[in-house]
Amino acid sequence: MDSRLAIAALLLLASASSAAAAADGGKVAVALYYESLCPYSARFVVNHLAKVFADGLREVVDLTLVPYGNARIHPGGEISCQHGPYECLLNTVEACAIDAWPDLDVHFSFIYCVEDLVVKRQYKDWESCFEKLGLDAKPVTECYKSEHGHKLELKYANQTDALEPPHRYVPWVVVDGQPLLEDYENFEAYICKAYKGTPPKACQGLGRLQMALETAAEARNGVSYNSGVSKLATAEDEGGEHKVGEY
Repeated sequence: MDSRLAIAALLLLASASSAAAAADGGKVAVALYYESLCPYSARFVVNHLAKVFADGLREVVDLTLVPYGNARIHPGGEISCQHGPYECLLNTVEACAIDAWPDLDVHFSFIYCVEDLVVKRQYKDWESCFEKLGLDAKPVTECYKSEHGHKLELKYANQTDALEPPHRYVPWVVVDGQPLLEDYENFEAYICKAYKGTPPKACQGLGRLQMALETAAEARNGVSYNSGVSKLATAEDEGGEHKVGEY
């Protein structure tokens, strides 16, 4: 098994103590607004967000994934995506996975698998994730090929467009109602700060976490800007990516 996919196996263990954590201090709301073929979004999901399931933070987090990002809705309801039609397909596939499997542990494991393939530039093999995880492909396949999948993306478009302040790039991470801007990779520190119960093991390095918060203004993590440019990049076109300070 791929070492990264091994993290997905931890998801089945993560929910066991969630109820106790919720009773202790209430879960912290965390939302990720992203797009499926953005390399920065994919790397965040695979290299950072997945750690929530491995280090105990899953117990204190109410995580919501919103796969839409910098897409645009045109007259008539057609959606175009920053990285082309295949990104629109995978955005819808991941939206359908969330709808088909409401259990976070299940749909995150699938989305993690797909985004891991994005990182490896093997995303056209995304259907292999059904077999890898032992999931029935039928509900997701029927969803993304139907109007229901389109309606889910319109729902996520409305959620993304309703953000205050509006998102300026992806990944756009919100913890306890606070957008983390370019400091999104330090999201664990913000979770620990917001959580009011007994801190989980992952929060024990409070000195390091506090330092991360204090240096947030200096953080320069990669993002894909919501530039409003109508020309769409292809999935393989790295020129479609915008780093901090580039528009």
